[in-house]
Amino acid sequence: MGKALAALMFSSLGLTAGEYPRELNAYPGTTPKLDGVISPGEWDDAVTFTNAGWMSQFSPTTNPKDLALKGYVKHDGKRLYFAFDVTDDVLYGIDTPRWLPSENAKAHELSRDGYPWFGDEMELLVNAANKWVANEDSAGDGSSWQMVCNLTKSRKGGLGVGGLLEGEPRKLESAWNNYQKWILDGSQACVAKAKPGGHGYIIEWAVNFDPCLEVEPGKFYSAALGDRKMGLNIALGDLDLPETGEGNFGHFHHEDWFAGEKNLRTQLKQLGSLWMRAKR
Repeated sequence: MGKALAALMFSSLGLTAGEYPRELNAYPGTTPKLDGVISPGEWDDAVTFTNAGWMSQFSPTTNPKDLALKGYVKHDGKRLYFAFDVTDDVLYGIDTPRWLPSENAKAHELSRDGYPWFGDEMELLVNAANKWVANEDSAGDGSSWQMVCNLTKSRKGGLGVGGLLEGEPRKLESAWNNYQKWILDGSQACVAKAKPGGHGYIIEWAVNFDPCLEVEPGKFYSAALGDRKMGLNIALGDLDLPETGEGNFGHFHHEDWFAGEKNLRTQLKQLGSLWMRAKR
């Protein structure tokens, strides 16, 4: 399909939260406990999804024992919740040494020079305002953002403790400061925990509507606004041993994306859609 024809089709379908034709629905549900455990019944009222058919930025994922994802999404009227149940046969920094990429010897610094996404990790990209001008990435504020939950490092716990890290664009000091404030004051919260016996991990992630889902300047999502479409992307990153990712940036093994084209997946117009539903 030509790009012009695809764009015309996407436009006719009303895919305004991003041009990629994939979407999720977040319905109201019960408030989960963020403890890195998917307890019986806790996520039964959530919409579920998998990484089947996602775009591969690096080596394609072909074996579900190597890497697979079952995800959950819902909200409780105040916070948006995701859970990720990841199957991963090799956990970086747990089953392997904590090796560094040739591109950046400071990859594990918890600074703007580090790589927050270097490791086994999930990323959320949300365009709450559902707007873009051209090919820009996230603004790094409540209107649009990209955050990281890493299995083995975090802002609050440091190196060796999984959790939230400041995401992109790190080059913008304002974005870095916003993200760090959100982490430290609990506007976003995440727990990452390896599964008992290994071979995977669980992430549970909460996002406050205020200040993280700013649909208009100074106005944040609430159920009173009714159903609302936002841009969404989700990344599943898999780091094993350097030789496993030979030829890939940072020697990443896999990086699967919910939406977008290869090398363009962080652009706001490349995102899929998240429908915030006011009622079930």
